Amino acid sequence: MTFSFAAKAGVLLVFFGSVLFVHLRGKARLPVLRQFVNHSALFAPYNALMYLFSGVPSKPYLDRQRFPELDVLKDNWQEIREEAMRLFDEGYIRAAEKDNDAGFGSFFKKGWKRFYLKWYDKPLPSAEALCPRTVELVSSIPNVKGAMFALLPGGSHLNPHRDPFAGSLRYHLGLSTPNSDACRIYVDGQEYAWRDGEDVMFDETYVHWVKNETDFTRVILFCDIERPLSSPLMTRINRKVSAFLGRATAPQNTDDERVGGINQAYAWSKRFSNKISTRVKQFKRANPKAYRVLRPVLAVVVVYLLYHWLF
Repeated sequence: MTFSFAAKAGVLLVFFGSVLFVHLRGKARLPVLRQFVNHSALFAPYNALMYLFSGVPSKPYLDRQRFPELDVLKDNWQEIREEAMRLFDEGYIRAAEKDNDAGFGSFFKKGWKRFYLKWYDKPLPSAEALCPRTVELVSSIPNVKGAMFALLPGGSHLNPHRDPFAGSLRYHLGLSTPNSDACRIYVDGQEYAWRDGEDVMFDETYVHWVKNETDFTRVILFCDIERPLSSPLMTRINRKVSAFLGRATAPQNTDDERVGGINQAYAWSKRFSNKISTRVKQFKRANPKAYRVLRPVLAVVVVYLLYHWLF
């Protein structure tokens, strides 16, 4: 019993210590309580290992010249833009129609849209058919694990957030942008404004947010790049973890494409939570006094169950 409690306490100590380490990393931070319940907290122990063995500096923006293999994307940005804008004109760059995109579900409310090109193991069939040149370019670079066209309309923004997985870095290539300082991303509070044909590399596990204060829609090539690590063993581990997560979060552009288990579960949870939310609201309107009483009672029950699990 003593060992069981000590083991559980140790796991909790490592977990909370890792979350706190991630929270204190950088200058821009989420509120403490939000950080501890944020989805990025789940990967905090793993991410701490990624930072420890990282082959690139621990800072918000990284020198893109350290990744010369990405030159082929920048050198061919006009060809990539032609395919992206054709998809945009034809309505293929869009939100997930079935709420089955766990990674970016909250972005769609802000008008953000995407079209996937590649997701970890292979290109999407729809991308191979609709934008073959971009798929060819992206697929020629082994450390590009995920790629998409990402759109943000004028007058929109994305709230501060921290991506959950430190096994990758984020690459943006401007395709059709406002070419204005009023359309920009902040990574750990440091500003970068997109320009057509220009690219940037950053660590998306720092808190970052986006503002497009123009009337022009921003379209970029958005890629996940494998994080270089100093340890061959950690590199192998990261590739296996990335491959597993890639399969579990497989997205779709069209209904006939496979959806990963995490995205399927996310879609189910959205439908379930919408039903529960509707019923809770109905109960609250019909029984406001009982609702006020039951809320703290439910909190006590949760605390009791957690205590019971520990002891």
